[in-house]
Amino acid sequence: MKKDLPPSSPAPLRTISVLVDNASGVLSQVSRLFSRKGYNIESLAVGTTHDPAVSRITVEVKADDARTALLCNQLRKLLPVHSVRLLDRKNCVRRELVLIKVAAAAGEAADRVVQIAGIFRAHVIDVSPTTLTLSVIGEEGKTAALVDLLGEFGILELVRTGMVALSRGEGTIYEATKESGEFDYGKNLR
Repeated sequence: MKKDLPPSSPAPLRTISVLVDNASGVLSQVSRLFSRKGYNIESLAVGTTHDPAVSRITVEVKADDARTALLCNQLRKLLPVHSVRLLDRKNCVRRELVLIKVAAAAGEAADRVVQIAGIFRAHVIDVSPTTLTLSVIGEEGKTAALVDLLGEFGILELVRTGMVALSRGEGTIYEATKESGEFDYGKNLR
């Protein structure tokens, strides 16, 4: 007889920030790690840092505490990875850019779209006789609410950059780089 298992709660969304070499194939190597472990990447954003030789990857994935720790440890073992930091959602700033093309012929519909954009601090970045294109930066709750309201006009296209995030306060991802860990060996012996 099969016992009923209690329903499992969905895994929370985790934000992982990774500093890597800015070289070809590195993003593929990092994303393959998530694929091999059976995780779907919910959001992925990559860009160079103030050092053109280093890129920052922000990955969002649904995983419990144990699996998140495993993913972070596996990432740290990859050769092109300099540093990995799990960002606490309560103690970080998270934003994404969303571009939305809406069907809005000149007149009342266009005026309403512009009013809605103003409420959400979105910007009209392109206008045609039958469409308006908006840009908005914010967390997923803000962008989802805007998309819902604009749905009644007809969304023709939508594109998201993926979430980027930084921890609040003075701490940085550079505090735990492999390089600083390697060269601080003598300090740990005292």
